[in-house]
Amino acid sequence: MSEAKKTRPKVPEGQANYVITRQKEPNEKGFVGYETIWQPFQKEAKYSTPKRP
Repeated sequence: MSEAKKTRPKVPEGQANYVITRQKEPNEKGFVGYETIWQPFQKEAKYSTPKRP
């Protein structure tokens, strides 16, 4: 077997409705991770106490 260093190809940014996935840079061991960014899909309404009867 050859001792050539293996490299991962650059992956384009992935986009879906509420998530974005990006490829990270390789670390010193050569591990390539992925960063996942979630966008909120629920809105928060300000709470107010109900009126008393």
